[in-house]
Amino acid sequence: MKFCAVICEYDPFHNGHAYQLREMKKLSGADAALCLMSGNFTQRGEAAIADKYTRARHAVENGADAVLELPAAFATAPAELFARGAVHILASLPCVTTLAFGCESGDKESFLAAARASLAEDKAFKAALKENMKDGESYLRARIKTVLALNGDVDESLFSSPNNLLGTEYCRALLAEKCAAEPLPIPRVGAGYADVALGKNFSSATALRAVLRSDPDRKAKRALRRNLPPSVFADLDVRPIPYGQAALCALLRADEETIAATPDCSEGLENKLKSLARSNPDYDGLVRKVVSKRYTLSRVKRILMQNFLEITLKEVRAFAEAPLYVRTLAVRKERAEDILASLAQGKFPLVVRKSDALALKKEAAACFGMDMRANDLYCALTGVHRGEYETVFVD
Repeated sequence: MKFCAVICEYDPFHNGHAYQLREMKKLSGADAALCLMSGNFTQRGEAAIADKYTRARHAVENGADAVLELPAAFATAPAELFARGAVHILASLPCVTTLAFGCESGDKESFLAAARASLAEDKAFKAALKENMKDGESYLRARIKTVLALNGDVDESLFSSPNNLLGTEYCRALLAEKCAAEPLPIPRVGAGYADVALGKNFSSATALRAVLRSDPDRKAKRALRRNLPPSVFADLDVRPIPYGQAALCALLRADEETIAATPDCSEGLENKLKSLARSNPDYDGLVRKVVSKRYTLSRVKRILMQNFLEITLKEVRAFAEAPLYVRTLAVRKERAEDILASLAQGKFPLVVRKSDALALKKEAAACFGMDMRANDLYCALTGVHRGEYETVFVD
């Protein structure tokens, strides 16, 4: 059985995602669509708008055949580790023959060329990178500037938007992992990644989250109905999640050394965060005071989330090199036997039930423990309990 995989968040699942699933099945010729989805906390440093089981079910109801969980350690990491961790899991599955991703421009070869250029970190590259970091750029932006300066034939547009940037990181990870899966860029339709205005039927997840969290009126609900598959629209009852205050409490509780150990924290920022936390009891206000050219909004939010979930850079790097697990969240019921049999042929153990999780060892057990902690914290924040060992079989 051949799978075309996609790395996703589905927060929430919308018409653009359904379109992407249809296209990846058609273009790849695969037997099934496999989603590796972030759990209850996301890469932009926020709690997901709906729990991971609900979002996984939405995906299967609207075109996916199975949804796996991207471990929290990677789901809340910066782009490079997010991509590396996700591909590390997919590379363990021989049944995954294609990796699809959304993009604004570019084709397979241009993405691979950009990825190869960014992997070639020789002495000249390291010297130029160090010089670019002096300008106050983030590591990622400084690396991009260095790649473009030293490789005149690389398509600059592949580093100019979140989707293209992640696509390049996916290809970079495929090469680093020596993964045989073929990259499959799929052009986005409708609104851009960060567009905040609702469109007719292909709006961004950013715009949809904003409306869902604003107690939408009748007109807004009509717009949502046009942008979401019926099963998703009927299911979303978004309630405020007091994550911000919880993250602020965690920041006050942690010492500077603990904060400094998170994947996104560097250059003594932990000291500023601690100082501001004592005099700024408002989460959003604190975040705004820390954002700068080097520390983007998403990065600052990720630091607070990584601290809240007790995730360290040392652990994430270790997990990205270690044997882990393949964790199912939702599977199409009528194809479950064949799908699970194919996933079980991978290098990492398949976790479908509690006994599978309890058999995990070393780094895999530690990584799964983080997922359990993230699940328990999300349940405490939302007041809705969902067991960590659940797999949803969708009719």
